[in-house]
Amino acid sequence: MIVSCKTEPTKTDEQKRWEAHAANTTIIRDDFGVPHIYGKTDADAVFGLLYAQSEDDFNRVEQNYIWATGRLAEVEGEDAIYSDVRARLYMTQEEAIANYESSPEWLKKLCVAFADGINYYLETHPEVTPRLLTHFEPWMPMYFSEGSIGGDIERVSARKLKAMYEGGMALPKTQEIALLQAQEMQEPQGSNGIAISGDLTASGNPLLLINPHTSFYFRGEVHVVSEEGLNAYGAVTWGQFFVYQGFNEKTGWMHTSTYTDVIDEFVETIQKDTNGDLVYKYGDELRPVTQYEMTIRYKDGDQLKEKVLPAYRTHHGPITHLKDGQWVASALMWEPVKALEQSYIRTKQDGYKGFREMMDIRTNSSNNTVYADAEGNIAYFHGNYIPKRDTSFDYTQPVDGSNPKTDWQGLHDVDETIMLLNPENGWLQNCNSTPFTAALEFSPKKEDYPNYMSIDRENFRGVHAIELLKKGENYTIDSLIALGYDPYLPAFEALIPGLVEAYDTLGGTQEMGAIIEELRNWDYRTSVTSKAMTLAHYYGTEYLTSGERPEQRLTPMELLSYFGSQSPLEERLQLFKNVVARLEADFGTALIAWGEVNRFQRINGDIRQPFNDNLPSTPVGLASGRWGALAAYGERYTNNTKKIYGTRGNSFVAVVEFGDKVKAKTSLAGGQSGDPDSPHFDDQIEPYVNGKFKEVAFYKEDVLKRAEKTYHPGEKH
Repeated sequence: MIVSCKTEPTKTDEQKRWEAHAANTTIIRDDFGVPHIYGKTDADAVFGLLYAQSEDDFNRVEQNYIWATGRLAEVEGEDAIYSDVRARLYMTQEEAIANYESSPEWLKKLCVAFADGINYYLETHPEVTPRLLTHFEPWMPMYFSEGSIGGDIERVSARKLKAMYEGGMALPKTQEIALLQAQEMQEPQGSNGIAISGDLTASGNPLLLINPHTSFYFRGEVHVVSEEGLNAYGAVTWGQFFVYQGFNEKTGWMHTSTYTDVIDEFVETIQKDTNGDLVYKYGDELRPVTQYEMTIRYKDGDQLKEKVLPAYRTHHGPITHLKDGQWVASALMWEPVKALEQSYIRTKQDGYKGFREMMDIRTNSSNNTVYADAEGNIAYFHGNYIPKRDTSFDYTQPVDGSNPKTDWQGLHDVDETIMLLNPENGWLQNCNSTPFTAALEFSPKKEDYPNYMSIDRENFRGVHAIELLKKGENYTIDSLIALGYDPYLPAFEALIPGLVEAYDTLGGTQEMGAIIEELRNWDYRTSVTSKAMTLAHYYGTEYLTSGERPEQRLTPMELLSYFGSQSPLEERLQLFKNVVARLEADFGTALIAWGEVNRFQRINGDIRQPFNDNLPSTPVGLASGRWGALAAYGERYTNNTKKIYGTRGNSFVAVVEFGDKVKAKTSLAGGQSGDPDSPHFDDQIEPYVNGKFKEVAFYKEDVLKRAEKTYHPGEKH
């Protein structure tokens, strides 16, 4: 008798790792779908974190790495070529692999676990079809290491790159102006961070407001725990393996976009040597220009085509554009290994001493940090990566790269940078504004620092926050949430009286007078029912789009103040007439409640939502950060809809209290899942628009009480 034996296929080392990680990792989903990941080791926790992220929104995980690794044109077509060129200029795949291989062993383990978590998700979910990336590699995080919305690299203009490569010229002046105006019309990027000392709280414990303003659904809410000391809760950028803005039991950290000068442009003097090779002048030397080729693949209909382009670098950085016919190199922080180390180490600190030592890594380049801890400290760091420069040169403009004196001269020590620790007033704030008003009279002094360390520029959010904080006391988690949602809009107190003055001076129809009366009697507070808010939003937007600007360049805050007090009266009234005509054409009346116009709509899992006035949506009383709203709610201007639909602003928000035990409440735009079939796709819309925060389950016993699902990665649930 012959017995047939069916042998099991031999498992690969990768499959063995997957199974070992999965056995050591438990995911508990709470009643809002937030994943609480418990791993035996940090690597197990990272594995579970990436698996859970992929469950929630693999589309966004993949998208971030398609973009970061310079392969966007393969899925989005020719328009994305120069986004890919930019990525490849700063790091090739070979360089990413070399950075990974030179990483410390503990970091390599986390990078492997990152790839394993996503790959195991794809292995156990064969119904999921990636658009491009069918297998993730441990070197990929090197491209996406610092955690910000796009990091510094997005400040290098892809349009200027295209002008150089395709036209051999600088971006025409008219296009530069159009680009600046388009940037002005975007919802202001940035965030709010507020720390309150125990002297001003009802409990005697410090409070921290974590209020990033990002694209909606850009970050998920997670809790990740290991038996090696990791216990971090907060917002994670899809595809990254560290909590970017959040807290552990003892410390909390909030990042706001900084205006510290961390990117400089160097005009290079290029020539050919006797062999015909490209060299650049540097002092008395002629140095070789580093050259290599980039093969950029791009989608064209159903075909995949290729474009081979040259890349050039000097010691200052890649050549990114032209100025007056000369090549310009853009220098920025590019230390992926150290940036990953800092981003992860940050999450495991248990007090100010360790947190301050972590800042010495100095790779958190695009952010300020607002901090609070259970020891009672509150602190502020303005930037972290700040090159030393010769102050006799103006680095707000491109400098002469052939002059060695213009070179960066190492980095400033953290103690040399703009910092605050426990200011006497008991609070500090940063809303992407000047650090020199962060704690009013106890703020750092501008004259104590080089001018490149910060722009001394205020904005309406900063003004708003300071006015509220000056009067506050006996803060609680709920009262700090209320402060963060205060409906007053200081920009309109600067803009609207000038319109009323124009009407009173120039006159108008009785119908126009009735509409102006709505604004005359307004208290500059936004709400769902306010008709004045609708008028003011459209008027302010119309002025920013079509108003005649003064010759001198003004900040956004100065510009709105100019429109409200110095612009021609005739212009003010004419632009308002345009607004009234538009509202009447779109809605049948200019006197329409803000909530009828301003809406929240989440239709599907697409990264760019296909907004539709005929589909259900939710009224929103929040307003744009450009008007000084702390709870920012910004729109996109290319929807082809009549109603306004939010796309960015308040996304993940947390208020945290540190004491014997940590307590927190959070809010998340829309919901945790990107799957329209999930109950957690839109279960947070109503509380989000109404400023109603949910309690955080931080301790295991609380997580278990609210557990909706408990499983190991790979298990059906």
